[in-house]
Amino acid sequence: MKKGARDFGKRVAQQQKKQLHSVLPQQSIENIPHHKLEHLLGDTLQAVQIRKDRFFPNAKGLPVLGSDFDAASFYDLVHGTNCENVVGFLTMPIGVIGPLRINDVDYTVPLATTEGALLASANRGARAIRESGGAQARVVRDGMSRSPVLSFESACAGAEFAQWVQSPEMFPKLSEWFSSTTNFGKLKSVKPTVAGRYVFLRFEATTGDAMGMNMVGKGVNAIIENILPIQPQCKLVALSSNMCTDKKPSAMNWVNGRGKSVVCEAVLSKQTVESVLKTTIPELIHLNITKNLIGSALAGSIGGNNAHASNLVTALFLATGQDPAQNIESSNCMLLMEAMDDKIHVSVTMPSIEVGTVGGGTALPVQQCMLEQLGVAGANRESPGANAMKLSQIVAATVLAGELSLNAALSSNHLISAHMDLNRK
Repeated sequence: MKKGARDFGKRVAQQQKKQLHSVLPQQSIENIPHHKLEHLLGDTLQAVQIRKDRFFPNAKGLPVLGSDFDAASFYDLVHGTNCENVVGFLTMPIGVIGPLRINDVDYTVPLATTEGALLASANRGARAIRESGGAQARVVRDGMSRSPVLSFESACAGAEFAQWVQSPEMFPKLSEWFSSTTNFGKLKSVKPTVAGRYVFLRFEATTGDAMGMNMVGKGVNAIIENILPIQPQCKLVALSSNMCTDKKPSAMNWVNGRGKSVVCEAVLSKQTVESVLKTTIPELIHLNITKNLIGSALAGSIGGNNAHASNLVTALFLATGQDPAQNIESSNCMLLMEAMDDKIHVSVTMPSIEVGTVGGGTALPVQQCMLEQLGVAGANRESPGANAMKLSQIVAATVLAGELSLNAALSSNHLISAHMDLNRK
């Protein structure tokens, strides 16, 4: 950024602070609730700048004012990595919710969306979780998959190949071929499925802190290149056969998982449910059974036992540089609620969250800034894969916050009034 632009930005910020103190001479800026800044100041630009300084004090890459954005550097970064035939960039608001307490750590979670009321609702859920001692989250499975399909002269030849490829003596060779293309990827398993003359191989591997689609693709391609010369009766039809399964609804991902399989839970008191969520434990549980379990079953939904998990997944994906198309499988989610004396146990089970903290859009300035704020940017050198795992837990806990609030609003019939207040001018 040029010196003149930096100086201009500083002058603007200083002038804003002077204006703020003249408007609120009796009240400390730090004591103003962040969601009330626009109302008290009457100036949206000042409110955004103050909120940015409050939550992202070191965020040099987060543009708020026009002088903060270096377009030339941005296009240099995008070229050859993120987009072709570039004509510009789009603007989308990023807000924050929280603190959201996860595994005894407080996070300010960024969400990018154009849907009014979404952040206000999720923020209410985060408050309910925080006042109840926080959420606990665990990664129960980790593995990215790629599934090529091979053809054979006969079904019997395909069946014999399936036995050969999954024999115990073959796995060390498959693993060696896979590892020749990556320093971080580790092959976990291969499972063949025979369909007539075709064999579908579903390879699964850990991928460190990368989401890992390209990493696994390269490794599997190396395996196939080594198999074909020693199994001349088979031919490669496609490196991806739709049994992976990427960016499509799939019972495969719902049952077997893909990426990070995460469970997240919280226990809320009767008082929190009634004072923060404005409903009751029996009403909340009844709503969840009727809507998210029975209703989803009647609809024939796969992985859709929730109210709006994809809302939070997509917003967090956009803010942190994930592949937004992978919200399809990443939003697989089952919300469960159970009474425990005068408390309620709530949990989300999400078997296929596909996230990474390196590669793709994670290197773009704003997205990288959001990952830094969450403490998960880049590769974890001490414990490879730990950053991506932590991000997947943040995704699950954010979904839990959103699910709590929306289901509470539905159980008390406050949904429309909230949207009219926050989604209409």
